[in-house]
Parts: sequence; C-alpha cells; structure tokens
Amino acid sequence: MPYSNDSAAPPPFAGRRVFLKRLAVAGTAGMFATPALAAAAAPLAGKRAVRELGFLNLHTGERLRASYWENGRYLDDALGAIYRVLRDHRANVVHAIDTRLLDLLAVLQQKVGNSRPYEVISGYRSPSSNEMLRARSSGVAQGSLHLQGKAIDIRLPGSDLLALHKAAVGLKGGGVGLYRASNFIHVDTGRVRYW
Repeated sequence: MPYSNDSAAPPPFAGRRVFLKRLAVAGTAGMFATPALAAAAAPLAGKRAVRELGFLNLHTGERLRASYWENGRYLDDALGAIYRVLRDHRANVVHAIDTRLLDLLAVLQQKVGNSRPYEVISGYRSPSSNEMLRARSSGVAQGSLHLQGKAIDIRLPGSDLLALHKAAVGLKGGGVGLYRASNFIHVDTGRVRYW
C-alpha cells in the first residue's frame, strides 16, 4: 500500500489497523517457522520482550532507532517511522515492510551480538525504481521482493560481512545473498535460498 511521502505522517486509509494486525499475525506465525530460526528467536518470543531496530539510510542520511514491538504487539507509530526510513528514496514512496523481515533482522543482530544500526542500501523499491536498477544491473530481479517490502540490502558496522552472511544463512528465514564487491548482504522473507 504505497503512498507519496509529501506529508510527515502516512495518510489514514480504510483498514490500516486491520492491515497492520494481519501483518503482525503473519509475522509472528511465520517468523518461527523453521527450527533454526525458532531457536535463535526464543528471546524475542516472550510477551514482555521489546523488539528494537536501528537503521541508517545511506542514501538519505536518515537515522532511526525504534522499539517496534512491545507487550505482545507491533506498534503502529514505530512501524510507520520504519516504513519511512526504508522508503524508495528515488520515487519518495513509502510502503509497508513485512514484520517478518523486521523480526528476522532483530534475530540476526542478536545472533551476531551487534545492536548497532543497520546501514541500508535498499529497502522498499517502487516498480519504476526497480526497472531503472534492472536496466543498470543484471543482479536486480524483475519480481524482486523489494517491490513487496519483503527484502532489504544491508551491512552491519562492526560485523564482518562474511560472518553476517553466514549467520543470516543459518537462520533459514528466507533468501540470503552475498555481494562482496558492494559490501552488503541481501535478506528477504521469500523461500529459503542462498547466493
């Protein structure tokens, strides 16, 4: 559900709360679907736990640290702030980000023992941005999960790229790609696969 980011807050739209609740339920149910991920995520599963992430968008310079889940539920305001930081900066379009992806990133930080903010190379991509990037690189998929808010390209300062990739692969939470030359990994909530 993309929207232009001309205003500071996302516009109200019919079913927003229902949409976010469905994402939350899907995220909680799907998040712990694999044994490796369930074991790594055990501390995130408690109702009293707080899930927090930090991001630095390398294209816009925006920084955010937000507790996006508390007391057994996802927090709408924090999710909105995360969506804004992970927006398509080229088209200035904000889109919902899969809560399973956020949870996967939280578990990954826990696994590598590094809570520093993720440096974001690419979060959500609008169709026009994805096509522009595809024209420049053979490494950009036509049906990229970035288009659905289910993928992110990141690095984590203070964590070795190969170690971060290995930890993400070990979670078996979706697709994980290693881009050594560009110094980032791709993580998504699609089917489990590695490159």
